[in-house]
Amino acid sequence: MPTSASSSATTPQPKTPERPGPPTATASGAADETPAALSERHPHVPANRLVAELVPPPRFDAVRFETYLPDPAQPSQAEAVEVLSGFARSLGGATASGGGRGGVGRWFRRPKRAEAAGPRGVYLDGGYGVGKTHLLASLWHATPAPAERKAFGTFVELTNLVGALGFRQTVATLSEHRLLCIDEFELDDPGDTVLVSSLLARLVEEGVALAATSNTLPGRLGEGRFAAADFLREIQGLSAHFRAQRIDGEDYRHRGLPEAPRPCGDDEVTRVAYRAPGASLDAFPALLDHLAQVHPSRYGALCDGLTAVCLTGVTPVADQATALRLVVLADRLYDREVPVIASGRPFDALFSEEMLNGGYRKKYFRAISRLTALARDGRRLATDG
Repeated sequence: MPTSASSSATTPQPKTPERPGPPTATASGAADETPAALSERHPHVPANRLVAELVPPPRFDAVRFETYLPDPAQPSQAEAVEVLSGFARSLGGATASGGGRGGVGRWFRRPKRAEAAGPRGVYLDGGYGVGKTHLLASLWHATPAPAERKAFGTFVELTNLVGALGFRQTVATLSEHRLLCIDEFELDDPGDTVLVSSLLARLVEEGVALAATSNTLPGRLGEGRFAAADFLREIQGLSAHFRAQRIDGEDYRHRGLPEAPRPCGDDEVTRVAYRAPGASLDAFPALLDHLAQVHPSRYGALCDGLTAVCLTGVTPVADQATALRLVVLADRLYDREVPVIASGRPFDALFSEEMLNGGYRKKYFRAISRLTALARDGRRLATDG
């Protein structure tokens, strides 16, 4: 995670707008529920929760290889399903052998390194929105091992785990796993790349299989598309353990779908927030200020229990540190399929041209894509209300 994304330093800003108040009247005249405010939440996430939550996020609970719909015009998508299905099968082939460390039944036998045929890792190489996370989660589900013996997390979540447990304890914890899936491997932070590469080297020595997707190294041509060469170079000694599987295609969230809906008005956003049980309501500048006070590892907990996020006064983000924090929040909301209803500027106007042409542009395009999808869900919620 870039250090700027978790920094608490902020550029001085104008006075934060007050939180929107309740609507003056409702159609039914009934009392509406007061919505929560993300800017008033201060979640604490213990280290054991970080470990327990290394599973595919709610959005990907039910995905399987069978539910991935390859684009007929992109043969590499069907090939990826076949390759990953075979990789999952290669990680099985064991029987129950009684109890194990920690009281968990070790029903599989970890193959010795000499027994492993071919690379013990796979890297999914494709642009955003081609279904890499769907396929990575499907691999996790298909791998024949107990849930507590396989892990799935983003690069940010993995670095947060090292920060919470320490390097040695993280190695000890994950070395008992059969498979580690890493989504959105951060190639734009050299320090964290070295840290995680060192961690993976230790895990490979212990026989842990690896699977990963990544973003793109800043300043490289074609950063909106593929990053295999960058990924394999940056992990250096680990490259021999990975087979790169290319996945061509366009962002599925935009295939045949309408353009992003226009923002709602402030009154409409507030009405939805007070009418929808479990919704939150925040002025956008207040939320951005609050994100600077909460470590990104806690953004998932920040969203616990929410059915919708309502935001008033969305404006372009002024600085990169704030923008990177917003990217993390967008990922956590998208993982949890939380609709977003917002007033102000549309989400495709969040980031400046300088940001969209800079080193972190792929992150910003991913955030725009995901927030746009959530805004479509939010528009339906507003219409239904």
